[in-house]
Amino acid sequence: MVVLGILLLIVGLVTGLSVLWTIGIILAVIGAVLWLLGTVGHAVGGRRHYW
Repeated sequence: MVVLGILLLIVGLVTGLSVLWTIGIILAVIGAVLWLLGTVGHAVGGRRHYW
């Protein structure tokens, strides 16, 4: 999810579409939060770790 967010950020920056930029930021933040929760040991979606 983080990679997809960063990819959308880059595409949004190159094409100038603010919608892609916004969606990319949201996906990157959600992915980072899930990744952080998974690394500290909290179950995310029924799993002990999140990739």
